Amino acid sequence: MTRKPTGPAPSPPLPSPKERKRLREARHLTEEQVATAVGVTPATVRAWETGRTSPRGRRRAAYAKVIGSAGPPTPPQATATKAEVEVETGAGTGTGAGTGTGSEKRVEATAGADTAGSGPKSPKTPVNQKASVKADASAPNPAPIPVPVPVPGTVPVPGTVPVPGTVPVPGTVPVPGTVPVRESVPDTVPAPAPETPSAPAGLTAAEAFDALYTHTAPGLVRQAYVLTGRRNLARESVERAFQLAWHRWPEVARDRDPAGWVRAAAYEYAMSPWNRVRRAHRRPDALPEEPGRRALLHALLEMPASYRRTLLLHDGVGLGLAETAAETEASTPAAAGRLMNARATVAERLPELARCSSPAGQSVVLRERLGALALAERVPAPSSAPVVRTGGERRAQRWTRATVCFGVLLAGATAFTLNTAPTHYEQPIAPAARVAGVPPLAGPEKLTAQDLKLQKALRGELAHGPERLVPRIP
Repeated sequence: MTRKPTGPAPSPPLPSPKERKRLREARHLTEEQVATAVGVTPATVRAWETGRTSPRGRRRAAYAKVIGSAGPPTPPQATATKAEVEVETGAGTGTGAGTGTGSEKRVEATAGADTAGSGPKSPKTPVNQKASVKADASAPNPAPIPVPVPVPGTVPVPGTVPVPGTVPVPGTVPVPGTVPVRESVPDTVPAPAPETPSAPAGLTAAEAFDALYTHTAPGLVRQAYVLTGRRNLARESVERAFQLAWHRWPEVARDRDPAGWVRAAAYEYAMSPWNRVRRAHRRPDALPEEPGRRALLHALLEMPASYRRTLLLHDGVGLGLAETAAETEASTPAAAGRLMNARATVAERLPELARCSSPAGQSVVLRERLGALALAERVPAPSSAPVVRTGGERRAQRWTRATVCFGVLLAGATAFTLNTAPTHYEQPIAPAARVAGVPPLAGPEKLTAQDLKLQKALRGELAHGPERLVPRIP
């Protein structure tokens, strides 16, 4: 038996970069999870989804399997060696040339060989059968023939050799040791249709929002309290941030960090300078009674808002310097300078922080103190997720109705003004005055019919030319 060398397995096809990202999000997988499963970094996965690079080799197959774009396994192809099987039948008479008693019937068959070369060998033929393999020197080597697919409802009988391109005749039973007669049937078998991977049942938008709110809202309220020192403002800022997130939920759901998106919105609302105008949030709440927490919160409220936010994000939340700079919309050197100044301000109030010489030690101490301050103080519990969602929807409806009403009123006022405004200017009559002892007239003289015709003619004629000086009176 000869073996045909086969090349490397073809690489699995991958969809377009946008389709890769859509498949990953449909399976509710993050970039970190895909990177861990494939064995690369999240930046590499992000490059694959943006189209800058593409996976290769084993990582390509693993990535296609993770996102669910890999098709069904391809059936193994087989190489065949042509053999001439000589089957000796029982005693008989022959009349043609070259035939005699006990004539032999020759049938050409092809024995399939597995590409891996690990298939079981066919059993030996019985004694009354003679099989000989001849090398056909004149005929070219046949092309590889695909492995035949058994017809449903037929049972193979041991001892038979399956011949590609043959179909068992209905009503006949294969006899052991015989080869079916070749029929005119195509040698190729249509490949099975690829199975579409079933998408996992995901959460609805409301369920995903409720899960995000339940997981992050309590912690954000405590962070907002440390940032502002006002309990009610902290709760209000978090609820407004989640209402904004629900209003822009498609954008938030596709974001790499939905919790970070909501946190940035809550911080922006809590630090808005318009809160100083409101009487309820004009002054901060009473400071904690414990001296350490009191000194820390007092030091935080004394520093500028940008320093306070940078310190809370880096040392409280645990973000990196680059991520902190990105969230505060500042450059990395500017964020580093704000962080150093904020630590120096807090170190003046906390002796234990001043004793730490390294920035890493100061970061650890501040993280512990900020966490203790956020957890020890009593803050109002946020409302439930359905209440926040419905409240945001009602608020949006009120603003929409108010905007529509204002637009209708503005259009009505404009139309009323256009219909009632004068079309020409009428000069007011000057008050009467005595001239050279002549008493002033009490009013304008009554116009005669000729005066009215003259006035009408003057208004109808042009304002220049001789017609203005000598009008033609009809």
